[in-house]
Amino acid sequence: MKNAKIPSIVIALGIVSLLTDASSEMIYPLLPAFLTQVLGATPAALGLIEGLAESTSALLKVASGSFADRMPRRKPLVIAGYGIAAIVRPLVAFAQTWPFILAVRFTDRVGKGIRSAPRDALLADSTAPENRGAAYGVHRALDHTGAVIGPLSASFCLLTLGLGYRDIFLIAAIPAIISLIVLFAFVHEVPRKAAQLANGKALSLKNLRTDWLRLPRELKILLFAIFVFTLGNSSDAFLILRLNDAGISPGYSALAWAALHLVKVAATWVGGPMSDRLGASRMMVAGWLWYAVIFAAYGLATDHTAIITLFLLYGLHFGFAEPAERALVASLAPIELRGTAFGLFYFVTGMAALPASLLFGWLFQTYGVAVAFCTGGALALTACLIVWISLKGLPTKRFAAY
Repeated sequence: MKNAKIPSIVIALGIVSLLTDASSEMIYPLLPAFLTQVLGATPAALGLIEGLAESTSALLKVASGSFADRMPRRKPLVIAGYGIAAIVRPLVAFAQTWPFILAVRFTDRVGKGIRSAPRDALLADSTAPENRGAAYGVHRALDHTGAVIGPLSASFCLLTLGLGYRDIFLIAAIPAIISLIVLFAFVHEVPRKAAQLANGKALSLKNLRTDWLRLPRELKILLFAIFVFTLGNSSDAFLILRLNDAGISPGYSALAWAALHLVKVAATWVGGPMSDRLGASRMMVAGWLWYAVIFAAYGLATDHTAIITLFLLYGLHFGFAEPAERALVASLAPIELRGTAFGLFYFVTGMAALPASLLFGWLFQTYGVAVAFCTGGALALTACLIVWISLKGLPTKRFAAY
């Protein structure tokens, strides 16, 4: 990768994501144990919390993406999204019942819903088409680096300092506040010209429908395939719950979670430039195939060593798929509808998150871990077939001008 080709705004937004994820991931790997052991929640309740929060915020991702296409600057929406999450996330420390966790997670995801599409559109605006995979790879690598720092910090506080869950949740506010300072000080956006704005200043259902009709057929098929894949990609909280059920303590589960994100850092750092060279559609399908095999094997494994090994190997699919998915969306969308395209990308993944997590939680509780994980793998294979049959030889070169 030639780092000179990566604009400074990509690095700055990556550091913001790093700090935000460090905050989030101090809480997330401890949340399943906190919910089930401290608050008495069931696996089905965990599925409801994760699925409902993600799916409800998905509606905001469409609106924020479309609204960002009608604004000369995308940064105000990015600031609003990160700010909401920074304020509400530490409130998990005060939870006495699991519905309170649901409310906090929902509001946290509202913040993510506001910021995600404008941020990714801003990254696309700032990067040459031939380097978008690399740019998204750098951004995702920095994001996952925060997801290494967060669990390591949580594990250190839990295992070495002897702090309780609630104390750790409060400490998680510190990196979130720093991320806002970086966002205000170092993310500089060039206003877009009028020709680069979506038609129609008002955000309305009519304009959203018009924008949808203007998107190319290939992008719509891609979004459908991503929806099917996400139906089998339930909340990663179930991966941690699987570790806990196998007898691995919450403290060591946090260490394993940090190690998983180290794998993600390396995978996305390498996978982004590879998608530029080998083709984003091929990289995405390779990542989904890897997911299908590893996810099913993770559910079938019984040995501790095998479970932890598969848990880490699971992280490789992010390097194949994440930069490639975003590069495809950016390449296939017209320049004036990038925010809308990314809003729809996050919308379909968010709307699939609720049935995915509810289905997985029900299968886990009713039929056991093997059936739940194998079902997820089967849905990932189905998504691969959709892409292979419908989008073989995806003609992204004719969108190079975007």
